[in-house]
Amino acid sequence: MLHLFKKIATVQIKNIGVLRGKVLVFGGVYSNLQALEKMMAIANDLGIAPGNIICTGDIVGYCAEPEAVVQKIKAWGIHCIAGNVELQLRDGEEDCGCDFNEDSRCDIFSRQWYPFAQSVLSADAIQWMHQLPHHLEFQYAGLKGRVVHGSTTEVSGYIFASTPWAEKAKHLNLADADFIFGGHCGLPFSEKNEDKYWLNPGVIGMPANDGTTRVWYMLLDDANGFNFEHHSFEYDHATAAAQMRAHKLPAAYALTLETGLWDNCEILPDEETAIQGQRISF
Repeated sequence: MLHLFKKIATVQIKNIGVLRGKVLVFGGVYSNLQALEKMMAIANDLGIAPGNIICTGDIVGYCAEPEAVVQKIKAWGIHCIAGNVELQLRDGEEDCGCDFNEDSRCDIFSRQWYPFAQSVLSADAIQWMHQLPHHLEFQYAGLKGRVVHGSTTEVSGYIFASTPWAEKAKHLNLADADFIFGGHCGLPFSEKNEDKYWLNPGVIGMPANDGTTRVWYMLLDDANGFNFEHHSFEYDHATAAAQMRAHKLPAAYALTLETGLWDNCEILPDEETAIQGQRISF
C-alpha cells in the first residue's frame, strides 16, 4: 500500500487557537460505539467542553457501528483530524491505507471490515469526512502543539515509544512544535526530551495489547504549566464484540476486545512485541 501523504498535494492544517483548562485527547474510535459512549460520559463527568476535546483520527475502523460513531462524533462538535481510514473512505479508495504488509493477517482482515464500513456509511458521513483537516495546531500553557495521525509527513506512518528520538525530533522540527500528539500505532506512550514532547493518547476502540480490556486517553492540565496524564477506562466490550460477530466482522478482532491481546504483532517493533500481555502502567 502507498503512504497516503504521497497522494496529498497540500497538508491541510487547522489552527484552533489557544486552549485553556483541562483538555482531553483520544484517538482510534474504530467504529466502537460502546467505547465512544463511555468516552463521552467521562468527558461530561469531568466537565470538559467539546472545544477542549481532540480526536487524532480513525473514527471508523474494525468494529460494527461506523455510521452511528461518525454521527455521534459529528454532533459532539469536538476537534478532529482525518485518520488514514477517513481519507481513504472519502476518496473512495479500495483499502484502508493502514500501510499493512500485503497479505498479512491485518491486510486480510481489512478486506472484511473496510468494505463493510463503506457499505453502511451515509453520504452525509462521507461529506463530513471531507471537512476534516489533516493536522491541528494549538497553543497550550505557553507551548505550541501539533496534532497528527501518524507523523507530520505520513498519515499512516508508525511512531512508537521505541522509535528513536531523532525520528520524533525530525517531525517536531518540521512542525515547529514543542509537542506533538500522534495516533495510528494504537498504543499509549509519552516521551520528553529536553523541552520537547511526543505524546500518544492511545485509542479507545481497541485495547492496548496488554492483556486487559481497558482503552486509553490523555488529559492535559495547565494549572501549573504543561502537565499531562494517561488514563484508561473499561466499557461494555461484550456488546461491542457481539455486534462485530453479528455483522460477520473479523472474529479475531472481536476476541481482542474480550482478551486485551492483539491477534498478531505484525506492525510492532521488537520492543513493543516483547511486552505483549504485560499490563500497562504510567
